[in-house]
Amino acid sequence: MTEAEALLRTEGLSRHFHIGGGLARKTLHAVDDVNLEIGQQEIVALAGESGSGKSTIARLLARIYQPTSGEIYFGGRPISQLKSRADTLAYRSDVPMVFQDPFSSINPVFRISHGVLRSLRLHRPELSRAERTAEAIRIFEIVGLAPAAEILNRFPHELSGGQRQRVGFAQALAMRPKLILADEPVSMLDVSIRIGLLNLMAQLRDEQGVSILYITHDIASARYVADRLIVMYAGQIAEQGPVEDVLASPRHPYTQLLVSAVPDPKAELTIGASTDRGEPPKVINPTPGCRFRFRCPLAITDCHNVTPKLLQLSPGHDAACLVAQTGAEVKAF
Repeated sequence: MTEAEALLRTEGLSRHFHIGGGLARKTLHAVDDVNLEIGQQEIVALAGESGSGKSTIARLLARIYQPTSGEIYFGGRPISQLKSRADTLAYRSDVPMVFQDPFSSINPVFRISHGVLRSLRLHRPELSRAERTAEAIRIFEIVGLAPAAEILNRFPHELSGGQRQRVGFAQALAMRPKLILADEPVSMLDVSIRIGLLNLMAQLRDEQGVSILYITHDIASARYVADRLIVMYAGQIAEQGPVEDVLASPRHPYTQLLVSAVPDPKAELTIGASTDRGEPPKVINPTPGCRFRFRCPLAITDCHNVTPKLLQLSPGHDAACLVAQTGAEVKAF
């Protein structure tokens, strides 16, 4: 993907947090030197275990956090140059966020109409009051909330979790976004209704032309809905590429571990060599070397001393693994 094709891209994006004080002060490397791209009308899944830095990246892109270093480019323009309130509002209109918890992301005091009408009033001031109401009804119908006029008049406690999460997407869609940051939007929903939200994201991509960064720890749902997959581990990108290529031929041992953890109803119920081993990653004052080396059965001497770079191993398919970059077959789990 060229710079001109990328809707959003990052260069060397890092976010560190200082913990403790005095002589005990340490640095938590939540995100380290991340380079990613999201194209026009594309769903990119950002996957990894808890603590891998996925949500921190979303908050950096939403400008909730400021980066320690690096830059974010949107439409080719560095967002660090957005200084005025008007520029900030325009960016947040283009890149809204849908949060994980549908039960706490909507104010329970107000009717459902409050949030979407407030978004329209703030980000689309040219609309009259009647036009805002009509637009809210249209958007609710797009996200599958019907009868829209009736649901707009309800309170949050009168809706199911799936309906509340659709309200979150409606509030984002009201801003006429170019990119929606969806932070694990289905993880707190019943399995039976997750597929509906995944189909909604695909619908927004195909019919509304919206790109989506879908943050998840569920490889199966990433495969179902995403065009490309980025695998995070300990604040760094381990592997990225077209979702089918990455899952059919994972080159990083950590990606192989994630793929092996997806339940296979045809497999025997056994626990063997493919079981995860080792300790969790070290991201407080990390030392040089691959951060997966403590859990990797293929680790070589260089893995303990050299931090691997993300390099292309096949067209569009990159991995940060010294063993894979030697050309050796990587089969760890």
